Amino acid sequence: MSKSLPYSVKDIHYDNAKFRHRSPLKVLSQSLLTLNTKRNCASCSTGKFLILILVFGLVCLMLMSKSPNDSALNEKGKVTFVGGLRLGRLLRKPPRLPPRLSPDEGQLRGSSTNGSTISISDPKWAARQQSVKDAFDHAWSGYRKYAMGYDELMPISQKGVDGLGGLGATVVDALDTAMIMGLDNIVSEAGSWVETHLLERISQKGQVNLFETTIRVLGGLLSAYHLSGGEQGTMNMTHNGPKPAIYLNIAKDLADRLLTAFTSSPTSVPFCDVILRESTAHPAPGGASSTAEAASVQLEFNYLSAISGDPKYSTEAMKVLAHIKTLPKTEGLVPIYISPQTGEFVGENIRLGSRGDSYYEYLIKVWLQQGAKFNSNFTYLHDMYIEAMKGVRHLLVRNSIPKGLVFVGELPYGSKGEFSPKMDHLVCFLPGTLALGATKGLTKEQALKENLLSFEDLENLKLAEDLAKTCFEMYEVTATGLAPEIAYFHTNEYSEDGLEGGNKSSMYANDIIIKHADRHNLLRPETVESLFVLYRITKDTKYRDQGWQIFEAFEKYTKVKSGGYTSLDDVTEVPPHRRDKMETFFLGETLKYLYLLFGDDSVIPLDKFVFNTEAHPLPIRNT
Repeated sequence: MSKSLPYSVKDIHYDNAKFRHRSPLKVLSQSLLTLNTKRNCASCSTGKFLILILVFGLVCLMLMSKSPNDSALNEKGKVTFVGGLRLGRLLRKPPRLPPRLSPDEGQLRGSSTNGSTISISDPKWAARQQSVKDAFDHAWSGYRKYAMGYDELMPISQKGVDGLGGLGATVVDALDTAMIMGLDNIVSEAGSWVETHLLERISQKGQVNLFETTIRVLGGLLSAYHLSGGEQGTMNMTHNGPKPAIYLNIAKDLADRLLTAFTSSPTSVPFCDVILRESTAHPAPGGASSTAEAASVQLEFNYLSAISGDPKYSTEAMKVLAHIKTLPKTEGLVPIYISPQTGEFVGENIRLGSRGDSYYEYLIKVWLQQGAKFNSNFTYLHDMYIEAMKGVRHLLVRNSIPKGLVFVGELPYGSKGEFSPKMDHLVCFLPGTLALGATKGLTKEQALKENLLSFEDLENLKLAEDLAKTCFEMYEVTATGLAPEIAYFHTNEYSEDGLEGGNKSSMYANDIIIKHADRHNLLRPETVESLFVLYRITKDTKYRDQGWQIFEAFEKYTKVKSGGYTSLDDVTEVPPHRRDKMETFFLGETLKYLYLLFGDDSVIPLDKFVFNTEAHPLPIRNT
């Protein structure tokens, strides 16, 4: 929001009152008071004629007062017509009324000529958004020069590497980010590669992971389909690249092969690996699938069914969540492994970090996607989410010492085992998910005004803000200003000396413990994702400020001059040792969320879209 102008809503109320028409009764009484001074004139013919004119004018005023509005302006600002004549204009020129909204409100709610919402951005944030856009362009330029068609860029070695099955994952992951940013040249380059090469790659490649391929490649194709105008009457953010049907046809071909992970399994739980060229699937070594992976493909398969008209994708994917509903849980919390052979959970390890995280995220997001207001068939997902968040608050939330940061720990041996004060950076998805689950994408102010927040929602929103603070402090406590992959927290039961983050000026230097093996940074998006969601919902500008601080640290320590950005080995040392890897999610998620954080709320509104766990926006059903 721009800085407030010296013009308030009180001013508007005053000015509107100041320019309001007097009632005919007041006009008549005023005329009678002055009539005595003109009694002599009334006795002459000229005086009688003037009285007739006065009476005629009063009648006109009385006719105009029968308009539904109190003033001569109707709701659209037009002069009220009486008997087909613009009497208001005949009698006098109406005063120019001030705006009905304050300037700040008008900028946020203004409409362009085509009906879309626009905003006059604060120049500071517009400039910062442009900086993120430039960073994306720099990242893409390195990838295009040295790794085009490979899954990922090694920016220091200036070469590409295939670590995700060889489907050009960075191209597809970055495509909708380029669309949202309006980088038409990159949309054209990426879209052309997809159209020319991806279908052939899918038919020839071997083993891929069901989850990673679904969230990055399938999700990226489906988002590109929507944002390029694939659904009639919806948005079209770009006129570059292939026609939307190209993205849809490739998505269907890929999904048909991925479906074998479901249809090959003896239970509702899919196998985790697929051989694309053979359309076959098999379990992971050891047999178990990650709970998060099996339960985090539903947004994508649901949307594909909606736009293709074929229910098979949604049917298979939703069987997983319906099955998990029937399994025993610990206050809504589930172990991080599940067996496709038996359909049962494996082990007792409970955490919201790796292998557990997006299970909880998709509970609420699938419910929202499927039309929470219109579809009671999926209420069980909301119930499971609410129960799980109660379990998180009761079993996993603790406070550090000495300063009392709120964090989410782990139960490696179940609820009866020892608590671990370990928190992955991945857990920093949770503040955004909690906030989204509380307001369903509305602003907090709007949700409160419409009395939509339950006590449970308010508790979750408070926890979201507390956890977001902790996630930011995981950055602030290090020498580089970038978070480690994993942090531990000092508690009454757990403490280790000599493992600080390197920023001795941080007030939380003694609360956060960073072990040597956990000090790397992979350019992850989870914290800036939550900052984005919380800013949209609370409108608290501190989340923007924190996002900018994180972006500046990325620019300072991870940018590679020849093109691209690199992960780091140790965030507690300056200068940090560089790891030589640019993950696809840096373009697909991290920079996308930062760009949206600094931009206007009307771009991908949270009550109209859900982001999959790779930040690909998919539309919410409205019927």
